[in-house]
Amino acid sequence: MRHRVSGRKFDRPTGHRTMMFRTLVTDLLKHGHVRTTAAKAREVRPMAEKMITLGKSGSLHARRQAAAFITESRVVSSVFDDLADRYKTRPGGYTRMTKLGPRKGDASEMALLELV
Repeated sequence: MRHRVSGRKFDRPTGHRTMMFRTLVTDLLKHGHVRTTAAKAREVRPMAEKMITLGKSGSLHARRQAAAFITESRVVSSVFDDLADRYKTRPGGYTRMTKLGPRKGDASEMALLELV
């Protein structure tokens, strides 16, 4: 029974899975959108929202927390400089997930995760 167990494992070891999430969040914040499977998009979405919320906070502690998760330092600075100003008055909901249909190779449900 999986009572109160959250998150998907994606048939990957823990280190590989967390690095995949960190890379997806970094790419989303760097490019503004990322095309991935719907399940991965649903898992990554709260993490990306958390990074933008840290950017809005603007404190040194929040910057260090974001730098510990985001894999590129330039993306950390853009989150705290650009995205924090962009979403200053928005109380959450910084991302949008649009389903794109099945992937050609294995019919996996694809989605576009983008910043609003």
